[in-house]
Amino acid sequence: MSENTASRSDLRNVAIVAHVDHGKTTIVDAMLKQTNAFSAHADVEDRVMDSGDLEKEKGITILAKNTTVFYDGPSSNGEKITINVIDTPGHADFGGEVERGLSMVDGVVLLVDASEGPLPQTRFVLRKALAAKLPVIVVVNKVDRPDARIDEVIGETMDLLLGLASDLAEEVPDLDEESLLDVPIVFASGKAGAASLNQPADGSLPDNDDLEPLFKTIIERVPAPTYNPDEVLQAHVTNLDSSPFLGRLALLRIFNGTLKKGQTVAWVRQDGENKNVRISELLTTKALERVPAESAGPGEIVAVAGIEDITIGETLTDPETPKPLPLITVDDPAISMTVGINTSPLAGKVKGAKVTARQVKDRLDKELIGNVSIKVLPTQRPDAWEVQGRGELALAILVEQMRREGFELTVGKPQVVTKTIDGKVHEPMEHMIIDVPEEYLGAVTQLMAARKGRMDNMSNNGTGWVRMEFNVPARGLIGFRTQFLTETRGAGISSSYAIGYEPWAGDIEYRTNGSMVADRAGVVTPYAMINLQERGSFFVEPTSEVYEGMIVGENSRADDMEVNITKEKKLTNMRSASADNFENLTPPRKLTLEESLEFAREDECVEVTPEAIRIRKVILDANERVREFRRRARA
Repeated sequence: MSENTASRSDLRNVAIVAHVDHGKTTIVDAMLKQTNAFSAHADVEDRVMDSGDLEKEKGITILAKNTTVFYDGPSSNGEKITINVIDTPGHADFGGEVERGLSMVDGVVLLVDASEGPLPQTRFVLRKALAAKLPVIVVVNKVDRPDARIDEVIGETMDLLLGLASDLAEEVPDLDEESLLDVPIVFASGKAGAASLNQPADGSLPDNDDLEPLFKTIIERVPAPTYNPDEVLQAHVTNLDSSPFLGRLALLRIFNGTLKKGQTVAWVRQDGENKNVRISELLTTKALERVPAESAGPGEIVAVAGIEDITIGETLTDPETPKPLPLITVDDPAISMTVGINTSPLAGKVKGAKVTARQVKDRLDKELIGNVSIKVLPTQRPDAWEVQGRGELALAILVEQMRREGFELTVGKPQVVTKTIDGKVHEPMEHMIIDVPEEYLGAVTQLMAARKGRMDNMSNNGTGWVRMEFNVPARGLIGFRTQFLTETRGAGISSSYAIGYEPWAGDIEYRTNGSMVADRAGVVTPYAMINLQERGSFFVEPTSEVYEGMIVGENSRADDMEVNITKEKKLTNMRSASADNFENLTPPRKLTLEESLEFAREDECVEVTPEAIRIRKVILDANERVREFRRRARA
């Protein structure tokens, strides 16, 4: 350590990274409870960090969030140590959140499921951590799972660490590969709130009943924040939030200097412009609440109010001698889709819905401020925009959030973002890892082959499950999930991560079945559905309102079929011997937003309103569709 460098021994900044559903948020819960972060009468729910409605419903972390744990246990040597914990998403689609979270910390805790082992998203987040040269602590979580295989998982994790280190040797020449051989391993059960440094038997709890070994390892292995006492103020904006009383809040990691309430600082914007601003309020985090503070020092993570247009990656520094920090860089988007105003005949029927182009554009611009991994580009139409993101899930979550906020939208089928390299079109590729029971091996191989997937590796560890690895074009995975779950009867597990660009792989057939398209406007009748149900499955139910060009079901054959689903039974005064038997009507399939986007073909789009999700043809008029088809065939 150089002469002009000091460190904060009372502070640790650590991010928890893992694959989806390996227990990050559950272990943060246990850390908060065991350090008495909540008052005795507080009503604390499970996975308290997943505060968004969509996070609770889907059971995944979407936004990176920070909390503070105040530790004064046996390993603290009598001083109170503040541990700032960043809970990051485990899904590569939210990679922008991960990159942002890692820019705030000095070490990472890598969580690995004791049964599933390291999966693609584990690789994705770990690669980011190693590229940032952050020390790693491995936590083997869920050791009490009945199908735990701890020894194999440790072996796979160490292989992954060393493999990534050799991959990154060129990008990060000064990466210390020797230190990776000495990575500490903690065995834990987040649900039981227990951890140990001793390896338990497969399927049994750790031999210790609290998280003390994890706290001890964090304090010993994660370096305390270092700073230069002679340096001017440097604070990096890593996240944004808002408060109903204070307006926009900027979350900062202070690298040097001290930040005080009421202080005038230089705000260095992304375009390099300097502007003097006043810090009207300074907030620090205590458990899940933000509390006012007078000042904060180097290494601390705080929120400030009073700067209305501040965005992620910008710097607060000294007005006399400004020294900005480098901007945060994120990976390029791989998937795009068109988002525009609702243009269907049923637009504007929902009371209070936001339907104008200006409202939609303002909302997309607002999303750009807090979400660094998406881009919004203009299209040829003034009422539609191309939104680019990391993956299908990230874009579907944005549309779902807008729907819940009262927007009516027309959303096009997701497409890949291509690049031209040496005069040839290249498309993004994904490395896909699939775990399935042995009996579905053939069905999955066939499914991946149809989507231009190349098998890279296959292993059978004798438990009745097979692990297959494929390299597949990213567009081959659009609409893959629903088909995959159908083929494997819901038993298969799949996940993927981006591996770069390769030349265009050729045409991919996403769907072998055609659509049933309503040929007129009206109300769906049970009589019409009974007569048509042998031709396919329905997405609408009796009494639903439909319009010409709306897709009401999936045809059992490959081509589209125009149907009259509003046909009524002619009434006579004669009794029918064969009365309508409505009990035989097959219940319709209710498609979610993700399933609707997967189902839609190139000439189809999804109408999204606060009350309904409908699939429709881009061109509603049947005659116009035929003319367009002939025009394309001639071209």
